[in-house]
Amino acid sequence: MFDIDKLLETVKRIHFIGIGGAGMCPLAEILHSKGYQLSGSDNNETDTLQRIRNLGIPVVLGQKAENIGDAEMVVFTAALLPDNPELVAAREKGVPTFERSKLFGAITRKFGSCVGVCGTHGKTTATSMLTHVLLKCEIDTSAVIGGKLPLIGANGRVGTEDLLVCEACEFANTFLDLSPSVALLLNVDADHLEFFKTMDNLIAAFGKFCSLARDVVIFNGDDEKSRIAVSQAGEKKLITFGFSSDNDWYPENISYNRGAFPCFDLMHKGENLGRVNLLVPGKHNIINAVAALATADYLGADMKKAVEAIASFGGAGRRFEILGEFDGITVADDYAHHPAELKVTLDAAMKMEYNNVWAVFQPFTFSRTYMLLDDFAEVLKIADKVVLTEIMGSREINTYDIHTEQLASKIEGSVWFESFDTIAQYLYDNVKSGDLVITLGCGDVYKIAKKLIKLYEAK
Repeated sequence: MFDIDKLLETVKRIHFIGIGGAGMCPLAEILHSKGYQLSGSDNNETDTLQRIRNLGIPVVLGQKAENIGDAEMVVFTAALLPDNPELVAAREKGVPTFERSKLFGAITRKFGSCVGVCGTHGKTTATSMLTHVLLKCEIDTSAVIGGKLPLIGANGRVGTEDLLVCEACEFANTFLDLSPSVALLLNVDADHLEFFKTMDNLIAAFGKFCSLARDVVIFNGDDEKSRIAVSQAGEKKLITFGFSSDNDWYPENISYNRGAFPCFDLMHKGENLGRVNLLVPGKHNIINAVAALATADYLGADMKKAVEAIASFGGAGRRFEILGEFDGITVADDYAHHPAELKVTLDAAMKMEYNNVWAVFQPFTFSRTYMLLDDFAEVLKIADKVVLTEIMGSREINTYDIHTEQLASKIEGSVWFESFDTIAQYLYDNVKSGDLVITLGCGDVYKIAKKLIKLYEAK
C-alpha cells in the first residue's frame, strides 16, 4: 500500500486521468504551482482543459495506455470505470494510483491552514462567498470550489498565502480524507442515504469530519442535526452562526430588495458590524453569508471590508445563474437536486415578480428519487409550471423501478418528455414574455437551457 504523502515528497511526474473535471483541475493547478511535472487526459474538450493547457500542462483527448508515459503517480476521478486503459496500464506497470479524494487530502496537508466547508446544502455558495470575501480583503487564499466563481473565472485558484479554502463533500465519506484546520458546517439533511443508510450514520460522518478540525468548528447552531454532529466531534473550539441571537453570529433587521434579495445587519455577540446587501436571492443565502463572514473574521479579515465585499458577490456558477433574457423571457440555471434545495430556490424565484416560474427539473439518481418522491412532488408544486426530464441514473442501476412518470403523476399539470430537444421546443412554444425558465438539477439539465437559448437566438 502506497503512502501518498510520502510519495509526493519524492515523485515529480504525475498523470491525471480526467484532468478536465471540476474537481481535478484545481488540484492540478496547485501541484503545478508547487513544481510537479503534470500530464493529463480527458474524453471531452472543455474550457477547463484549455485552462490546463494554458499552464503548459500537456493534455491528450481520448484515453489510451500510452498516455501515462513515464508518470510516477496516476490520479483518477471516482467516476472512472475499472477497465479504463490508462488505469489498467498504470497498475500493470506498478505505478501508484490514487482516487482524487486521496490526492485532495494530501494537498490539504500541504497548507498551514485549510478551511473545509461541509454540509448537505450550500457548500458551493458558501465556499464561493468566503473565497470572494477573502480575496477582496487582500487575503490571497488558494481555493477548490464545486462551481465557477466569477471573481476568478474558475472553480479553483492558487494563492500566495499558506491558506486553502475548499469544499468538502460528504458523498461516500470522501471528505474524511481531508485534513482541515477549520471545519465550517452549514447543515445536515437527509441525502446520499443509498450510501449512509440511516440518518444516524450520516450525522456521525459529519461528526467525524468536524473531529478532524485542528483549530475550530464553525457551525449552524440553529440546525439540530449539526449540533448532534458537533457533539460527537470531541473537545473543540466552537463558533456558532444562525438566525437566532443565541448564536455568536446572526442577522437582524432582515428585509428584501425586489422581494427576494436579502439585506440585514450582521451581528456578532450583540455588536452590529454593518448592513449586508446581497445580490443572490433567497433567505437561505442569509445563512450562507453569515457563515462566510464569521469564517472570514476568524481568518483575520477586516470586517468592514468583508461586509462591503460580500455585497459584490453575484453568485457561483449553476447557483441561480441568470443565463440571459430573450423577448422578455428570463432563462436561469440552478444546481438544486434535493427537495430542501429546490424549495429555497423556488421560493426565491416565486418572490421575484415573474408572471410564471417554469421549473424544469431533472431527477438525479434512482435511489434519491425513490426515497424522496413525495418530498420532490411537494416542493415542485411551488412553481407555476413544472416540466420533468427522465431520471439521470448516474452511477446507479434502476433496481427501484422508479420512473419520472410516477413523479409527474403527483404534480397536477406537470409534463414530462424523454428528450432534451423536445423539452426545449416545448418551452419555446409555450413560455411567454415576463416568465422565468429555470433548469434544476445536478446532472446535465443545463443543456436544456442552452438549447432553449439557441432557439431564441436563431429567431
